[in-house]
Amino acid sequence: MKTKKVIIRSLLAALALAVVVCGASAFYTVEENEYACVVRFSKIISTTDTAGLHMKMPFIDSTKIFPKAIMLYDIPPSEVLTSDKQNMTVDSYVLWRISDPLLFYQSLGSTTVAEQRLDAITYNALKTVMGTLSQKDIINEEPPSERNDIYAGISSNVSNLAKNYGIDIVDVKIKRLDLPEANEQAVYQRMISERKQMAEKYTADGEYEASIIRNNVDKQVNIIVSNARAKAAELQAQGEAEYMKMLANAYNTQDKQEFYAFTQALDALLASLDGNEKTIILSRDSELARLLISPN
Repeated sequence: MKTKKVIIRSLLAALALAVVVCGASAFYTVEENEYACVVRFSKIISTTDTAGLHMKMPFIDSTKIFPKAIMLYDIPPSEVLTSDKQNMTVDSYVLWRISDPLLFYQSLGSTTVAEQRLDAITYNALKTVMGTLSQKDIINEEPPSERNDIYAGISSNVSNLAKNYGIDIVDVKIKRLDLPEANEQAVYQRMISERKQMAEKYTADGEYEASIIRNNVDKQVNIIVSNARAKAAELQAQGEAEYMKMLANAYNTQDKQEFYAFTQALDALLASLDGNEKTIILSRDSELARLLISPN
């Protein structure tokens, strides 16, 4: 009797354990940022992104969980060839997310494989787009926004290919464009040469403008000086005329005229005696000699 009870208890315990195990394997949970795929015999029979508790066939069905959030894949630096046959090292990254978990599982199966595939298609897109550009179109002093068209072309190419794997490309960005060491000096010299040419052009333009300004200033100066000299000559002529008029008015009689002649003669005599020589020679009929010899 005791043996029978023990057997019954064991069966009940085993049944309870089986119920617990079956119940545990019949439910699965989905987080807010996850996709859940129910797999039966290696085939997905349903997918969901609704957070909460869900049911599946115990022991037969399994689940595959994929992230729903945006993921960052930092692509290892790789070399590309520009249209002018110059090597460049490109360091980039991809922002991506799973848009179709069923297609993603069927074509790739895991995020590790997905990153490997993104690496390949992004490199091909970089190689294709960069191959249409020359090195000077990529490395220049233009604002970074001017290169947005390059990034848009690469992102569009990658996005079109990634859709075949159930992947949505959010963005593709180039972190850095480097030159191989062998090409750096050549590019630096080219940039220095271009800057020198620009500087020489600006200098030549400045000198040309300066010469025009100097010529205009010299012309204006010559006009001003010429006008000033003409005005000075006119004023001098007017002054001399006024002076002669004043002399005529001052010496309008015979006595005044003789006195004026006498003072002029004295001034001439004074000027001739200036210096070391004190000897003068006058003719007998000179008015000055007459005045000196017989002043009365």
